[in-house]
Amino acid sequence: MSAIITQITHLIMIIFNFYENIGTFVYDFYIANSRLILDYMHVFFDSFFYVLLYITIIFTFAYLMMGLILLFKNKKTQEIPVKDSQLPKVTIQIPTYNELAALNCAEKCLKFDYPKNKYKIIIGDDSSDKLISRKIDMFAKKHKDMVIVTRRGSNKGYKPGNLNHMLKYTKGEYIVIFDSDFLPEKDFLRRLIAPFVHNPNLSAVQARWITKNYSQNLVSIVGGTIPLLTHYLGLPFLNLVNGNSFIGGSAEAIKKSDLIRMGGWQSGSLTEDIEFSLRMTKAGKSILYLDTLHCKCEAPFTLPDLGKQQMRWSYGVITAIKEHFFGIVFNKKLSFNNKLNIFLLLYGYIITFFFFLLGLTGALSIITHRPEIINWGKLISETTLNITLTSGFLMATTITLILGKKAREIPKMFIASFTVGLIIINIVTLGIFKAIFNRPMNWFMLTKQGNNLNV
Repeated sequence: MSAIITQITHLIMIIFNFYENIGTFVYDFYIANSRLILDYMHVFFDSFFYVLLYITIIFTFAYLMMGLILLFKNKKTQEIPVKDSQLPKVTIQIPTYNELAALNCAEKCLKFDYPKNKYKIIIGDDSSDKLISRKIDMFAKKHKDMVIVTRRGSNKGYKPGNLNHMLKYTKGEYIVIFDSDFLPEKDFLRRLIAPFVHNPNLSAVQARWITKNYSQNLVSIVGGTIPLLTHYLGLPFLNLVNGNSFIGGSAEAIKKSDLIRMGGWQSGSLTEDIEFSLRMTKAGKSILYLDTLHCKCEAPFTLPDLGKQQMRWSYGVITAIKEHFFGIVFNKKLSFNNKLNIFLLLYGYIITFFFFLLGLTGALSIITHRPEIINWGKLISETTLNITLTSGFLMATTITLILGKKAREIPKMFIASFTVGLIIINIVTLGIFKAIFNRPMNWFMLTKQGNNLNV
């Protein structure tokens, strides 16, 4: 027995010595060649950094040019009024999940100057909080001639699942959708539906979002700037070049027959608006961006909420583009202007991804550099130069603030961009990677002031 134990111990020692020798060899090799390895790594990361820098300069400059074009040549969509007798029947859908803010939205909708016999309001209540559901029921009972409540018993499929459920109870030719934090003005519905009356071939109309809490803090500034870029740069640019637009998930109207014919909303999608917009683009449907019609909404004002929102948006958009990219790009029936839609969707995320790579390769280049005394003058001058060369995105954002009549917020926007914005770049990039590699992503509930205040 003792002989067997001795043999086993001897075998273990042989194995241990074998791996110890390998470890010693690797360590000795690293000590002897580590500086050479780090030098090669530095050359690689430094070279890659400058390649990325030049590409980013080109992309951000193009963004700046789009902003300058809109600043000096911005055409507004012409609105043509309609008579009451011309207005079609409409159903307003307000999907909600544990959000009393939905009642503020519904209250605003009840005040529309639209014929009362031509529209109804559905609150799609997926709430798990029974107290909130009771308050929604009390509101609906008070306005029983105009408001109904639908429930599924869960929030399976998230918002698009709720919308599909509400579709079963929807009457009329058009559907108008509001997220719970949106607060439309009295004339909103009439103006949103008017383009359908004058152009029966329209499939959807999207109104412009206005962030009512833009200046609340640095987080809300970043959260408000992102839709500002969409609604004062991206969508107006499509209007200018006569490209087909896309819907944004709220303050929008959809032709009911087209929605049903195309299979409804994609249940479980995290950006059902973008996914359906791309489906409409593939089908050659027409989407109008009505830049003269505004609707107030909230921006996230806490960093966790903003991070969740932006990760969800990036994940949803990239997932939708993956699904429909080739079907649009190689569709011979679509014009170049219509195909421009998908590239504009990608554009902002490409720039964000390049900013992430610039930060990563720049940091690795510094880490692998030969140890030396820091030349602060050179470091500051080169950093300033690089930021200036890639500032086209910030300059374009500045233009959108001017167009959105928020020029006084420009200094705060710069501070927010170099603090909160840098964090969000990394979060957005994580969402992009998750989408590319088909990693799971959940829907997130965000904090909304309208859930606590009657605004």
